[in-house]
Amino acid sequence: MIRNDGDFMDGIIPLWKPKGMTSHDCVQQIRKIYNTRKVGHTGTLDPMVEGVLPICINRATKIVPYLTKMDKTYAAQVQLGIATETEDAHGEIIEEKAITTPPTLNEIDDVLQSFKGLITQIPPMYSAVRVKGKRLYEYARENKFVERPKRQVKIYNIHRTSELLKGKTAFNFRVHCSQGTYIRTLCVDIGKKLNYPAHMSHLIRVTASSFSQEETITFAQINEAKRTNNLEKTVVSMLRALQHMVKIEVDANIEQKISHGQKLKNFTHVMTSEPFLLVKDDHLLAIYQVDANNHNIIRPVRVFITNK
Repeated sequence: MIRNDGDFMDGIIPLWKPKGMTSHDCVQQIRKIYNTRKVGHTGTLDPMVEGVLPICINRATKIVPYLTKMDKTYAAQVQLGIATETEDAHGEIIEEKAITTPPTLNEIDDVLQSFKGLITQIPPMYSAVRVKGKRLYEYARENKFVERPKRQVKIYNIHRTSELLKGKTAFNFRVHCSQGTYIRTLCVDIGKKLNYPAHMSHLIRVTASSFSQEETITFAQINEAKRTNNLEKTVVSMLRALQHMVKIEVDANIEQKISHGQKLKNFTHVMTSEPFLLVKDDHLLAIYQVDANNHNIIRPVRVFITNK
C-alpha cells in the first residue's frame, strides 16, 4: 500500500547505496528528500561497500524487522597473502605471506563448497556487534580485547566467479547467505583453508529483502524524481516488499475488524506458524499470526489501516 497525501508516502525505496556513505547517512538523506522523520534501513552496509539497501518510510517502518532477517546475496573478492585488522582492504596490515604457489582453481572451488550449510563465525572486532553494552569497534579503537560471541549462519550457495586475479593472488566469488553473515570473516576463513592470510578486497550486495540490483534506484534518480514532482514513483509498496510471506485475502467484514485491531476466529486453514499478510484488493491491511494458546484464533502483529 502506498499512501500519498501531499508529501506523505508509505513504502520502500529500493536504494542502491553508493560507496562512501554509511547506512545512517542514507537514512538522513532520505529524511530530507522525502520530508519525513519516519525512515529506517533494512540492514547495515559498511561505508565503502555499495549495493542494495531497501529504505522504509513512514508506516512501512513497521515492517523493517520482516525485511532485515531475509537472506542476502553478495559479490565479493578475496585477496590472499595479506590479513588486516578490519578484515577488509581499509585496515592496517597485521600479517603477510608471499604466495609462491598459488592455489589451483579446483582447490579454491573445493574450499568454497566446504562452507555450504551452517557455519560458525566469530564477528570481526571492527563490527557493530554489542558486547557488554558496547560495540566491538569501540573496544577495537581503544585497543581493548574482549571475547567475541560465536554465531551460526547459513551459506545457501557459494561459487567462484573469476579466474585468479592480481598476479594470481585474488579471486571473486558470489554467496547467497542468511542474515548476520560477515563476508569479511568469510573471506578470512576461506584464506585460512587455503593456508594463506587473507582479507576481503571488494564487496557488493546484489540482493537484499527480495530486491535485486536491477530493481534499485540511485540518489541521482531520486533527486531527479523530486525535481520533476514524481517522488511517488520511487516508492515500492509494502505488499511487494513482503512478497515472501503467506498472503490471505479477506472481505470487507474482516477488514472492518482488522481496522479495530481485533483478534479473528475461525482461521484454522492458516497453514503457517510464521507471521502472514491479510490483504484486500491488493492492499496490505495487516500482519497477523496464529495465537500460541488457541490455533483457531489469529492475532494482529502490525496493523496498517485505521478505524472505519
